[in-house]
Amino acid sequence: MSKMYILLIIFSAFILFQSFMAFSTSKIEKQKYRVVKTEKEFEIRFYPPAVLATIRSSASSYRELASNGFRRIAGYIFGNNEASTKIAMTSPVRMDINQKNSSMSFVMPSQYELKDLPKPKDASVEIHESPAEYAAVIEFGGFATDEKIKKYVDQLKSVLSEKGINTIGNFKYLGYNPPYQFIGRKNEIIIAVDWKE
Repeated sequence: MSKMYILLIIFSAFILFQSFMAFSTSKIEKQKYRVVKTEKEFEIRFYPPAVLATIRSSASSYRELASNGFRRIAGYIFGNNEASTKIAMTSPVRMDINQKNSSMSFVMPSQYELKDLPKPKDASVEIHESPAEYAAVIEFGGFATDEKIKKYVDQLKSVLSEKGINTIGNFKYLGYNPPYQFIGRKNEIIIAVDWKE
């Protein structure tokens, strides 16, 4: 069997696996929202309250927060809770990255209310409900890096300023794909805005 033939088989298997991953992640429950305005560069969404599992962190970069935070919250949904209950993964993973008090959150499946969820065994995992909010959102592809995140945060803030839309608080990064998915990656930057319908 020639090397070229072996490489072709490996490449085909890789593409097949990546296509399967893209299909699988498209079936995961997504956090609910309603689009209220669509612009060329961004959109405005209304996010209703959602139940989140959150960890707080002293990390001040995406790289730090992603590597240290994910396992702690994932442990909760994989059964590290008082009921040993496994909870379905949803998307996106939400990250609030700043210099003082960063956080990472998983959105809990919509079938759960706050009172229904088991208590985490890890005391650093907090279960709470997010407030309803309007947010401006910009999307980008590929793998997220601190440099890419800064680029799109600056881009979103700039266009919102040009349009006279006031922002509220810090940006959040939303990641939709597992790290081993290479095809069809989706990332978003969201910033809460002062918006009236």
